[in-house]
Amino acid sequence: MKTVVISSLNPAKISAVKEAFNLSFPNQAFHYQGISVDSEVADQPMCCQQTKAGALNRIKNAKQSITNADFYVALEAGIEGNFTFAWMIIDDNIRQGESRSSSLMLPEAVLIDVAAGDELGDVMDRHFNTDNIKQKGGAIGLLTNNLLTRSSVYQQALILALIPFVHPNRF
Repeated sequence: MKTVVISSLNPAKISAVKEAFNLSFPNQAFHYQGISVDSEVADQPMCCQQTKAGALNRIKNAKQSITNADFYVALEAGIEGNFTFAWMIIDDNIRQGESRSSSLMLPEAVLIDVAAGDELGDVMDRHFNTDNIKQKGGAIGLLTNNLLTRSSVYQQALILALIPFVHPNRF
């Protein structure tokens, strides 16, 4: 059994990682462990570079916390312009896979509140009268009427980030 350390305790992120690994490696058993580690960037990253840096920092900090895992996974959501997206980084101490999720346009009123310093999930909860949406369907779920969810979009990006591990002889 291989161990996958997920640098988050967010159920939506953990679910996406489990689904992506199980789909990508159907004959492999995994033990998943979520941990809380610092991204070393703002709670709400506001550009692509800061968002990716947050994911890379989460990988680094997860490796320092748990030294014997087979895989380390980081998912970091951010905003750039009027879009939200997330970076996926997967590391097995030999290679690294990465991908960026689909981008989602955000309403102007939401962007104004985020620019004032609030985290996207908290803003979405206020605007849509929800509770802790970031650990559920996310802004994506709210704005697509749950046709897509945070987990479903992250799962797709994680599968793409797993390509170097599915085809290690090519990377």
